[in-house]
Amino acid sequence: MSASNGYYTLPQPEEIPLREREDAMGSYLMMFAALAAGLPLPIINLLAAIIYFYMNRSKSKFVHFHALHSLLAQIPTTLLNAGLVFWAIRIFLLKSIERTDVFIGYFWMVVIANLLYFIFSLIAAVKARKGRFYYFLFFGRYAYEKVYAIKEESSKEVTNKPPGA
Repeated sequence: MSASNGYYTLPQPEEIPLREREDAMGSYLMMFAALAAGLPLPIINLLAAIIYFYMNRSKSKFVHFHALHSLLAQIPTTLLNAGLVFWAIRIFLLKSIERTDVFIGYFWMVVIANLLYFIFSLIAAVKARKGRFYYFLFFGRYAYEKVYAIKEESSKEVTNKPPGA
């Protein structure tokens, strides 16, 4: 890949091998990990996304971008879901805590956030399978900067050498 304006040139869809496109698509499908495990624990999705990221980030910049992008987008959804699960458990176990309008409002906010995340993740998965990029509102630019920005090579001499070197 050649450099232009401090960034690596983005690959064209036809330049990306099918295996890399499928791996990139898979990063967005980690949202189904908790459903596959049969657990109502939202943290499972985040753990699956983290594991997928670390296992696939070295395959290519394209896969690295999509895995990081998916992981970053998973974090707020996981936090919202975890808050809802723990709040619901407290209401269920501690009968003294009532289900208030605030809880119901939070519930519907989490439902809408999950629907939006689901829709945008499916769009991103389809785009990744086609070899294209899709940028989520808050996380796309950061993932792009992190993966495709050319890092300046340090010209400093290494002073901490192993013994005998």
